[in-house]
Amino acid sequence: MSLVRNTLVQSSLTLVSRALGFTRDVFLAARIGAGPIGDAWTTALMFPNLFRRIFAEGAFASAFVPSYSRTLEAEGPEAAAKVAEEAMRVLFAITAALTILAQFAMPWLLLLVHGGQADDTENFNLAILLTRITMPYLTCMSIAALLSGVLNSSGRFFLSAFVPTLLNICLIGAAFVSTSPDVTAKAAAVATLLAGILQMLLLYWGVRRQNVRLSIIGLPRITPGVKKVMALALPGTIAASGTQINIIVSQSLASFEVGAKTWLYYADRLYQLPLGLVGVAVGVAILPRLSRAARSDDSKTSRATMDEGIGLALALTLPAAAALGVAPGFLIEGFFTRGAFLTSDANNAGLALMHYAWGVPAFVLIKVLAPAYFAHEDTKTPMAFALWSVVINTVLGAGLFFWLQSNGAYGFPGLAIATSAAAWVNVIFLFSGLIKRGWYTPGPRLVSRLVRALLATMMMAVVLVAVLRYRAVIETHIYDSKLVVTMIFILFGMMTYAISAIITGAVRISDLKGLVRRRAVE
Repeated sequence: MSLVRNTLVQSSLTLVSRALGFTRDVFLAARIGAGPIGDAWTTALMFPNLFRRIFAEGAFASAFVPSYSRTLEAEGPEAAAKVAEEAMRVLFAITAALTILAQFAMPWLLLLVHGGQADDTENFNLAILLTRITMPYLTCMSIAALLSGVLNSSGRFFLSAFVPTLLNICLIGAAFVSTSPDVTAKAAAVATLLAGILQMLLLYWGVRRQNVRLSIIGLPRITPGVKKVMALALPGTIAASGTQINIIVSQSLASFEVGAKTWLYYADRLYQLPLGLVGVAVGVAILPRLSRAARSDDSKTSRATMDEGIGLALALTLPAAAALGVAPGFLIEGFFTRGAFLTSDANNAGLALMHYAWGVPAFVLIKVLAPAYFAHEDTKTPMAFALWSVVINTVLGAGLFFWLQSNGAYGFPGLAIATSAAAWVNVIFLFSGLIKRGWYTPGPRLVSRLVRALLATMMMAVVLVAVLRYRAVIETHIYDSKLVVTMIFILFGMMTYAISAIITGAVRISDLKGLVRRRAVE
């Protein structure tokens, strides 16, 4: 399988999903705005986003794929299907029970993540209602993740990368139900649940097309195969979701400033783009290859795969991080400022995005480094690292939040600082752990490629600063539209980096040619 091609499949479809995601956020921001109702909706959407990123974007699959692939190769498709079916039944039973329990415990759960606005009874109750509606998404995404793992183990990446678009399509439709913020938020919650059901059904259809017969109907049993899968899945899921847990911690603290949860959410929407397009895609694409190399003790292939994955990930991530850091408020304003979402909201969201930007390479590297542990069926080590990053994020975030508030400033930028810092600590732990175990040592070609990527990124940053200086001229002579000027800014950046990357060798033409030569291989 071509790593670049599989990454391209993941990235291309994720790009479509993220483009639709921006469209949905533009519409919903204009309808709901950044206030108590916006914070209530952001709280309700936090759980679906969390479960999508943990389950649908590879964390659960990263733990499930090695076990399923090993059974598939060693015992055949029937034995692998049996393991998948048994695991699916247990997973359904557990997540359905958690969802039902959460319905009753929701007022207390929201005191943990939305407690800062508990005194606003009307909007706090709205947040409870919206989150109750979206909570069953957990079960849908859990089953969808397992089905994606089955498809990915067979080298089929298209459908698992496509299904997230269904969520965005449903939410775009919800934005046109009403002009009332309250009604729009309720419609969006229902649309989220509907999307989860559709995603699960579509993936089930895809698995059936691969002649894999799985049935969710039946008594869940904790068989040895299920124990093996769950033993890997639980710590693996926690390990791969450290960044998302940190976001929840930040959202909980942000509830003490009205509007802050919404500002952090829209900053999150922009910096998650390179994470979804690059980090998740590369992580999913390299896992099967790393798993095969680990089983055959092929250290040369394992190292080459990691070098290629890290080099490709950072070559595509560094320019995105630079662009977000150069013009955070400008980008937020261009995409989201309209209707109920004001320029002041864009400026505040930009404060958070500026600090998320320097953490973007770390967020991506976590997604690329963790699969090296999963391939060796070691999920406990990255879980421990992720939990340490959560502790660091919580302590540092709370300290900065209240310190900034005590000095008369908004506290929420401190939460973004803590999230990025915690991510870099996690990367350091993961990298040093791989080197210590002898599972990976960076090669000289990787170091050379990273230097070239940095040079190309610096060239791009200079051009973007120049474009910002002549923003008024562009608006006057081309088109007086924030969105158009923003797209011109992005286009200049992409063109400059593409040229600079090819000149410096940060991105190789051979990578692109490989996509064509291996087109028939999947």
